[in-house]
Amino acid sequence: MLKVFLVEDEFVVREGIKNTIDWAAHGYEFCGEAGDGELAYSMIQKERPDIVITDIKMPFMDGLTLSSMIKSEFPWMEIIILTGYEDFQFARSAIKIGVSCYLLKPVNGDNLLKEVDALAEKIREKKAEREAAKRYEEEMRERTELEKRDFFNSLVKGGKNASELIAEAKKIEIDISALRYNVVLLKIWSDKHDIGEFSNSVLNVEDGVRKIAGDEGAIFFDFTVEGTALLFKGDDDKDIGRRIDRATARMKALFAEYKHIRYFGAIGQTVERITEIHTSFDWASRAFAHLYLTNENAFLVGSKEGLRPENNVDILSEINPQHIDRRLMKRFLRAGEPAEIPFFLEEYLNNIGDQALKSKMLRQYIAMDVYFCVADFAENELGLKRYEMEEKFTFPGPEVLADEERTRDFLLRILRNALELREDHSLGRYHDVMKDAIAYIAEHYSDDELSLNTLAAHVNFSPNHLSAIFKQETGQPFIKYLTDYRMNMAKELLRRSSKKSNEIGILVGYKDPHYFSYLFKKTQGMTPTQYRSMGHGDGEET
Repeated sequence: MLKVFLVEDEFVVREGIKNTIDWAAHGYEFCGEAGDGELAYSMIQKERPDIVITDIKMPFMDGLTLSSMIKSEFPWMEIIILTGYEDFQFARSAIKIGVSCYLLKPVNGDNLLKEVDALAEKIREKKAEREAAKRYEEEMRERTELEKRDFFNSLVKGGKNASELIAEAKKIEIDISALRYNVVLLKIWSDKHDIGEFSNSVLNVEDGVRKIAGDEGAIFFDFTVEGTALLFKGDDDKDIGRRIDRATARMKALFAEYKHIRYFGAIGQTVERITEIHTSFDWASRAFAHLYLTNENAFLVGSKEGLRPENNVDILSEINPQHIDRRLMKRFLRAGEPAEIPFFLEEYLNNIGDQALKSKMLRQYIAMDVYFCVADFAENELGLKRYEMEEKFTFPGPEVLADEERTRDFLLRILRNALELREDHSLGRYHDVMKDAIAYIAEHYSDDELSLNTLAAHVNFSPNHLSAIFKQETGQPFIKYLTDYRMNMAKELLRRSSKKSNEIGILVGYKDPHYFSYLFKKTQGMTPTQYRSMGHGDGEET
């Protein structure tokens, strides 16, 4: 019910307007009245009426001044001005302020109600459009997250100048300006599952991390399908250090609330320039490689002096070289990212010993061990036949073991091939998941509640994971795919039926007719009625 407020200094006129019209019967709430603009303004601030009816000439504060103040603070309110003065100057001033209607006294109740009804329809249309635009922005948030991920990749790959990066940030409404930067990489998972598998507690914790990051002025990125990155900004080294210390302390307290949550974080080095963020990322990646070399929860700092703890950063237990076994390599083969290979291998070898590849005998042992570990992974976890495996991975012969550099190249290559093979295997698995997801959309597109979350629950993936896979497999975000699918079905119905557009909206998943009309015009460049009238449909809308 829309609210109406009356401002009139003449008591008899005020009572007449208030009592002549049965406001409630016509769908309005008469929410208040005042005898001058000064009293009215504070009451209007409290009541927030949709329509204000005000006299133009009053003591203490006139109607034009009141209207100007209302429009300044509440631009969405509609105003009707009443006056007994036939002065065009008043009318011109009222129009300039943004007053909707200018009526001369004495005012007939029917005429006033007619103007109020016209404004009410205008208000409802505007409100529906605002709600539709808000819902559209919310639904497009998935696309924004994917754009943020692409932007972070631009930051950490290097090669772009400051103006290019700033322009990219502005496009997705990210404030990237600061005097110092530092990157923190973070992976969260449940110890009930392998690294990266989905659980509701992980989603809850990720939401908590987003809030903590925001409180400390950091930007949250879904960096990989299963990992996140926080870009901290500060005024100087101490400022950014304090922000990271506070954030890591709060995150550890958050993680402790969940019994089965595991986490591993890596902190880079502080840099001064946007174009140096990739350097901070490299140091964080170096520390992050230890994720696959330990079973401990930790936040580590990557530095030129090696890995070191800071105030609120856990101390990682020393890793005994005797414990560097195939389980750690398998851990990386299952969950590692291609970009992490050089960092992982360096830390893997460092934990064996500084001279790990100096000795030919040790080189042979390491190369053979990695080869057999990769072969076992490919055969038993990816399902490769023995002959297929031998085609993919070269056995480390004498030429590989000739010197330290060749052995290192061999190890990098075999790990890279293994992860590529894992990705190919995953794509095959994802193909079945996507086939199921697409079929589910085709069956449930008319359900107004269909969302990325409901689809993710159906295929047993986390929403972030499914979003990344969906974009990878279809070339577009889930919400765009769903919107396009629904719009195509709507156009089909507009062409082949005489159903009204609001009925068609319900049939394709939009219970709100205003939102359906808004979205159709937003995506197709015309309203449903215009689409049909341009010869796209056989039926006529009634």
